[in-house]
Amino acid sequence: MIGSFDRKAALRAYKAMKPRPGIYAVRHRATGRAWPGSAPNLDTTRNGLWLQLQQGRHLDRELQAAWNHHGEAAFDYEILEVLEEEMSPLVLKETLKAKRAEWALRLATR
Repeated sequence: MIGSFDRKAALRAYKAMKPRPGIYAVRHRATGRAWPGSAPNLDTTRNGLWLQLQQGRHLDRELQAAWNHHGEAAFDYEILEVLEEEMSPLVLKETLKAKRAEWALRLATR
């Protein structure tokens, strides 16, 4: 069992972690088809994304249909690009939008 000191240290370490913004993809293993997305924190995005898909409420209807047909085991969450540079929230939002569009083009041509 974790002692109270260890728990507090773990909590402090978690709170001190900086979010990693960037671009990710949900990839269908069998076909290689990928749906790109962007997130201000790549480390926490997968859980929320998987929950949306499991509940059938993801906004991308094509991805949701593929998920419903093939099931969770057929998909992977891939981090495509991490933005290392510190940015203001507005600049980050615009940068993520532009990077996501770039990755959508790259993945569509594969």
